[in-house]
Amino acid sequence: MSQRSLINHLWYRSMRYLLRLVAVLGYGLRISGQTRIPRDGAVLIVSNHQSHLDPPLVGICCRRRLNFMARETLFAFKPFGWLIRSLDAFPIDREGTGLAGVKETLRRLKRGEMVLVFPEGTRTRDGEIAPFRPGFATLAVRGRAAIQPVAIEGAFDAWPRWNRFPGPGRIHIHFGCPLKPEEIEHLDERDLIAEAECRVRACQAVLRGGKIDYERLHPTSPLLNNTPEVE
Repeated sequence: MSQRSLINHLWYRSMRYLLRLVAVLGYGLRISGQTRIPRDGAVLIVSNHQSHLDPPLVGICCRRRLNFMARETLFAFKPFGWLIRSLDAFPIDREGTGLAGVKETLRRLKRGEMVLVFPEGTRTRDGEIAPFRPGFATLAVRGRAAIQPVAIEGAFDAWPRWNRFPGPGRIHIHFGCPLKPEEIEHLDERDLIAEAECRVRACQAVLRGGKIDYERLHPTSPLLNNTPEVE
């Protein structure tokens, strides 16, 4: 685990409590399943991506500190760059190779920390989950990390990608059952990507009040006979 100053710890906690209060009062934030988050060890939080609100929303739901990938351009404005760095964001070059961001992600995972990724690669255009892109699977395997699925619902209505500023809305977040490192090591990349996407979609189904048909979501899953409930 990396060494952070006492001041930094207090700053992170105070910001988390403040933002959570804002989210509860402003968006009626409801959270479920957060006790499923592993209490220690490396964790890759895998989430759908509905709006710019998503990183802080997921962060305030986690009792453990959460690291955030952020596009490099967000650090250009120095005051904002300082702010997000102080809250454990680090830059990733989406236009180039992104190797520096990948290496930093692995460093943090190997320290036993948690990192948030959005495998869709960009914010949704219609509120639905887009197919997951590869990349996060390698991070999980090389970082010996658990994969923690989570779904956000309502953030798209509050702040769709074509709006400059957020508006009103009601936001719910649900954490599903994680994939353990020992389960991950038995899956090839294609099955791992499909399994993670399936679990995030199942979390979204919970939030929408629908029935979860895991077999339909991922009929070829090697874990199908050992699939945990996500409600």
